Amino acid sequence: MFSFFRKKTDETAPAADAIPETKPVHEAPGIAPAAIEPAPKPLSWTEKLKAGLAKTRDKLGKNLAGLFGGGQIDEDLYEELETVLLTADMGVSATNHLLHDVRERVSLAGLKNPSELKGALKSSLQELLAPLEKSLDVSGHKPFILMVAGVNGAGKTTSIGKLAKYFQSQGKSVLLAAGDTFRAAAREQLVVWGERNNVQVIAQESGDAAAVAFDAINAAKARGVDVIIVDTAGRLPTQLHLMEEIKKVKRVVQKAEPSGPHEVMLVLDANTGQNAVAQVKAFDDALGLTGLILTKLDGTAKGGVIAAIARDRPVPLRFIGVGEGIDDLRPFVTTEYVEALFE
Repeated sequence: MFSFFRKKTDETAPAADAIPETKPVHEAPGIAPAAIEPAPKPLSWTEKLKAGLAKTRDKLGKNLAGLFGGGQIDEDLYEELETVLLTADMGVSATNHLLHDVRERVSLAGLKNPSELKGALKSSLQELLAPLEKSLDVSGHKPFILMVAGVNGAGKTTSIGKLAKYFQSQGKSVLLAAGDTFRAAAREQLVVWGERNNVQVIAQESGDAAAVAFDAINAAKARGVDVIIVDTAGRLPTQLHLMEEIKKVKRVVQKAEPSGPHEVMLVLDANTGQNAVAQVKAFDDALGLTGLILTKLDGTAKGGVIAAIARDRPVPLRFIGVGEGIDDLRPFVTTEYVEALFE
């Protein structure tokens, strides 16, 4: 039952003409009015990326500065470089690969000065990360079905909202499926994102995620929607029964549209470091990942984990996030990332 309340009129309130007249406030003599500060200029994406990678760059750069400052290229220098790369969370496999590649570049080019080693390392890192740079093309199917997975707290629901805005900016119509039925707050959060972006949201008060996905796909077909983003419940790879449920969601999506899902994307929190690599492996084995989103790069010194992913499980890194703003999720571009990391 709903209750309706009406604000009670205060009978003792003074009449309108009894309200005292407001008097102008005069500034004290000799005190100039405060200057109005101009609004700060919005940062470009490159500036945001550099700012977002500041913690990783500081951790990497301060250590590298000592290495590249002078002396000679010898085994001691390579040992120190190995330590720096590991502390930047690049992982053992990627670190060994980079060291081997840098050694070859130094030998082939006949480099002698440690300062020249920096350029060799940048080139090697860029070559390692290049296979991850693959833009997401949604034009091949209508509706294009994008299924999103991730552990709780990785920024999955927020990333879905930002993705919706990104696709809208490309002139695409979007529909969201609130398939995280285990957590009521996730459904409500997605509805809020939908309202903010003027995007349709298919949600149910109860029921499983697979049923929500099935209904949403049929609704997208009926309404001629370009892109449908299917949210799924956050789960840890060790929660085997929940991993089975997300497999079920994928199977039901395939029943509703045999060609789908056209993209299976995993959202990762950069703060988790090497654990992100373990998540990629587990979800890839279960679902067959086709893309990644790496969020919260602005809040961690572990941005080097991208190198570990590239070496251990090179699933395309579709987007990276470096802030809370709705436009702070952008496609991953290798050259931008490496330049921002070393500047």
